[in-house]
Amino acid sequence: MARKKRGKKHEEENSEAWLLPYSDLMTLLLALFISLFAISQTDQKKVSELSQAFSSAFNMGGPSFFNQMGPNVGRRADMPSDEDKGTHAYLAESQQLQEVQKKMEEYIEQNNLQEQISTQLTEEGLMIRIKERALFPSGSAQLAGQAQSIVPVVAGLLSSVPERVVVSGHTDNVPISSAEFPSNWELSATRAMNFMKALLAANASLNPARFSAIGYSEYRPIADNNTEAGRSQNRRVEVFIARNYRFDPDEKDVSKQTSEPDTGADGMPVSGTTGNISSTNGAAGSSMATTSY
Repeated sequence: MARKKRGKKHEEENSEAWLLPYSDLMTLLLALFISLFAISQTDQKKVSELSQAFSSAFNMGGPSFFNQMGPNVGRRADMPSDEDKGTHAYLAESQQLQEVQKKMEEYIEQNNLQEQISTQLTEEGLMIRIKERALFPSGSAQLAGQAQSIVPVVAGLLSSVPERVVVSGHTDNVPISSAEFPSNWELSATRAMNFMKALLAANASLNPARFSAIGYSEYRPIADNNTEAGRSQNRRVEVFIARNYRFDPDEKDVSKQTSEPDTGADGMPVSGTTGNISSTNGAAGSSMATTSY
């Protein structure tokens, strides 16, 4: 029986099937790197353009994962803005100053000092006014009378807040001329200095760097010097706690919202800005006796 002749094996043709998965792999890698680059950027416009390009190229339906890229608006909205921080700091400081004023008013009422001491809270800060007769004998700068009880109370309240403190002395327009005080300038400045020193001595936790003493003589009256009642009000010592924060809802620059208050070089409110403090006339605004401790 004749054997069947076997045909020769066909030589296997060189296959190029590997090119297809290789090209797919390269395409996916390219898409991956482009995606990573897009994720690292916060330009939502570019991300949207990439999303449209890939959707068209791959003809994919449904929402693209690119839509989830870019800044997380919802999460960012949960974080307080700079303006919110400025407002929070302003409100917190206002609450502190209100507490100080409330405690001072309680002390005044408990000791029937309504005719001697008053307080006033403004946009510039908290003012505590103490009349001369509660602290000094007429024409003297030596603390006496009720000063021994008033000074520790004021010092304790000042220790509860971090703001700058300006102690200022004021007189009426009656001239004084003595060996110790040639004019009302020296008298007002010495009274302010002595009261400030007493505050620092009364409470060791007070930082002297926060304090300054100023003498204004007769040039910042709060009442008419033509009457005895008015002159009595003008002879006084003022303790001014200056705000660290100011808030203007129309001001978008938080650095201005959280800046120091509008004060003159002496640290006190500019003329005519604090309640009943009158505007300064002539050279009085600049010719002041100032002492820092």
